[in-house]
Amino acid sequence: MQKYFAVFTIVLLLVMIISRVFILKRQGIKAMNFGNTDKTDFLFFPFILFYFYLIFANTFGWPSVGKWLLFRREILSWAGVFLCVSGLALLLWCLISFRKSFRVGIDLNHSDELITTGIFAYSRNPIYVSFGIILIGQFFIYPNWIMLIYFAAGILLFHRQVIREEDFLKKHYGKKYIDYCRRVRRYI
Repeated sequence: MQKYFAVFTIVLLLVMIISRVFILKRQGIKAMNFGNTDKTDFLFFPFILFYFYLIFANTFGWPSVGKWLLFRREILSWAGVFLCVSGLALLLWCLISFRKSFRVGIDLNHSDELITTGIFAYSRNPIYVSFGIILIGQFFIYPNWIMLIYFAAGILLFHRQVIREEDFLKKHYGKKYIDYCRRVRRYI
């Protein structure tokens, strides 16, 4: 049963983000800016699609690699479900808190207000925290070496993106962002 939560998490995550992008697009806001500042960002899409395939393949018995499990504990699998649901709830709170400032990637051409309320009063990068929680949850559901590699690589890539975004925000908002950084932690 837990494996279906892994698929449900991927589907709901995509629905939430794509819905927000289209809602903002109807309001005249270009929320999809991924790859605008660094064209190599598009190299991540094949890896993301392969990750989605792994989740679906493990759930529905499709051909896959890395089926050898590192451990198998029912309680950890249920903990993974809890983490996936928690990550989705956090993502929803992020999307609500973002209001019209939500962007996928760095938007160099559109300045919005700096969001420091809602979940952003507790974490400067709660979306990446939610993605990390979901990745660890899915690793607990499917504890194989490929999912472990994806978790580790995901954390490194999220951190890389956070550093890039923070550099942009320091230049864009200046002292206001620096003061915000002093008050609120980067992650948790």
